[in-house]
Amino acid sequence: MPWPLPHIPYPRAKPGFWSPVTSTLNWCEEDYYVTVYSAEIVNTLTNLLFMWLGVKGLLSCRRNQHDQIFSVALWGYLVVGTGSFLFHSTLKYPMQLVDELSMIYTTCLMAYASFSYRRSVAFRVSLAVSLTSLAVFITLYYHYLQDPVFHQNAYALLTFVVVFRSMHTMETTLRPRWRHSREEDRLERQKKGLPVPSKEHQHYENVRDMKTLKTMWLMVGYGLTMFLGGFFIWNLDNQFCPQIRRWRHLVGLPWGIFLEGHGWWHIMTGIGAYMYIVWGIWLRHCLNNKQDEYHLRWARVWHIPEVIRTTPVSENGVAEAKKST
Repeated sequence: MPWPLPHIPYPRAKPGFWSPVTSTLNWCEEDYYVTVYSAEIVNTLTNLLFMWLGVKGLLSCRRNQHDQIFSVALWGYLVVGTGSFLFHSTLKYPMQLVDELSMIYTTCLMAYASFSYRRSVAFRVSLAVSLTSLAVFITLYYHYLQDPVFHQNAYALLTFVVVFRSMHTMETTLRPRWRHSREEDRLERQKKGLPVPSKEHQHYENVRDMKTLKTMWLMVGYGLTMFLGGFFIWNLDNQFCPQIRRWRHLVGLPWGIFLEGHGWWHIMTGIGAYMYIVWGIWLRHCLNNKQDEYHLRWARVWHIPEVIRTTPVSENGVAEAKKST
């Protein structure tokens, strides 16, 4: 049965400007069917989301004075999007390495941010050396094997460790019953001459932190849904590629664009990864007891979240006291 909606016949694949293909991967999108200058046009252009969010995040870090490690991570996020843009444009092996290995390096940076907080200098140095060595090992071994499955498994394992470490830190930092189980009781603090918060102030902190925790878990769930949903669609793309290609030619353009599964992977993981970085920024401010100096601006689930400084900053970079209204 012919497709009833208006459409343009789907072009056939052809050689292009960057031919021949030298990458070890070639996705389900047909090569050079729109322009000779981009091997996979949808897979290429969907990386613009990565690049836009990377720039947006870097500007936010500078404007709101977030910890420097997150600026470095966002530079890595931007390199991932740029590398993927170049890889899908050319399908060249060097660009494939830029795309895939930058994912490993950025995740290692987030691992450093997660595990190094409030640790000794010796521990931070050891951690930096260990993560650098791991990144070098993955780079060399992957170049030797040239097996994408190895890269995918390494990236998935690193991401799993970092995300669950951050979940543990979030729970033990913000949930009152876990936090209080580690604190000295009020009498012991009084004996040592330490400041004791009033019951009213403690109640305020508990309510504030539980509200923050609820929103953070929403961020985590949303980010994981994006990651897993994108992975599911990408796997459908891999498993049923011949059938999906037939459907694209049946429906034509522009409808066939919506059947590009790897493009959906870019969009959904771009959002999920950015969500994780923003979550990490907010969690770091909570660890620094600066919950009242920053807030999360995220009005709707479909909006892009941003951690905003609530307390104004003077010209010399020092936070000013909030004026009463």
